[in-house]
This record gives sequence, C-alpha cells and structure tokens, in this order.
Amino acid sequence: MVDVNSLPYRYGVGMMLVNKDSQVFVGKRIDTSSEAWQMPQGGVDKGEDEKTAAFRELQEEVGTDKAVLIAQSADYYYYDLPEELIPNVWGGKFRGQKQRWFVFLFEGDNDDINIATDHPEFCEWKWINANDLPDVIVPFKRKIYSDILGEFSNLIEKINESDI
Repeated sequence: MVDVNSLPYRYGVGMMLVNKDSQVFVGKRIDTSSEAWQMPQGGVDKGEDEKTAAFRELQEEVGTDKAVLIAQSADYYYYDLPEELIPNVWGGKFRGQKQRWFVFLFEGDNDDINIATDHPEFCEWKWINANDLPDVIVPFKRKIYSDILGEFSNLIEKINESDI
C-alpha cells in the first residue's frame, strides 16, 4: 500500500478557453461514461515552459490555434485525486496535479474546434456559462474550478463587454 501523502503532484497546465460571449469551452472525457465535463488540461513536458505547454495542449485537446493568450494565474492550483483513482491515473505515480492556469480568448468559429485530434481526450464539447463550471465538473475538481473562477471572473465579464 502506497502512502498517498508521499506521492508528488503532476506538473501541468490548465486552459480556460473563452468565446466572445464569455462562455467557456468544456469537453466530456472520452475515457469515462460519467457526465463529468472539464476544461482542457495537460502535463508540461521536460524542458518545456508553461505557456508553450498551454498552447500545445490546446492544440492537442481542442484542435484549434484560433486563440490568444490573455491571462495566466498568479499562482499554482492543486487538486488531489480520489484515492481509488490513484492506481489507475498516470501509472499511480502522482496524488493529483499542480497546475498553472491560462485564459485564452477564442477568436475562431465553432468549425475551428476539432476534438478528433491524433490522441482525442474528449468525445463531446460545448460552451457553457462560466458560473456553471463547478456544477458540471467531477466533485474532486469543484474547489479548484471555483477558485479559478474567483481569479478570472472579472476578466471573463470584460470579454463580454468587449473591454479586452
């Protein structure tokens, strides 16, 4: 039995892709039958900086490059996996993730999104109101999503007001 508290956090990035109506992109994971949705996220490769990782992950998971970086989180956000998931996720090597979050303004049309990438992570996608994010996310990520919204809610509102 592994002591979960002794496991490190996986180093990653998260991307909040916001359209001009201040709606946020969420995808339904392809590897689960639950109705849980999430924003794109992924690991930072060795030797890669966080911004490069965020742009790469956006391309790999959402299949678009029609986005402009407008903000990044002031600090890292952490979440822990439920203990029963740890052996099945990332080879059981991590207790959760440490993430820097980036906000992107989507400048394309819906046709510029293609989740059928080389290694798809999502089977469906949609735009939702930012305040609804915590309601559609798996329970163990709800706090981190609420915290991210707390940091970026004023910015998201400005997008809708065309102040960006």
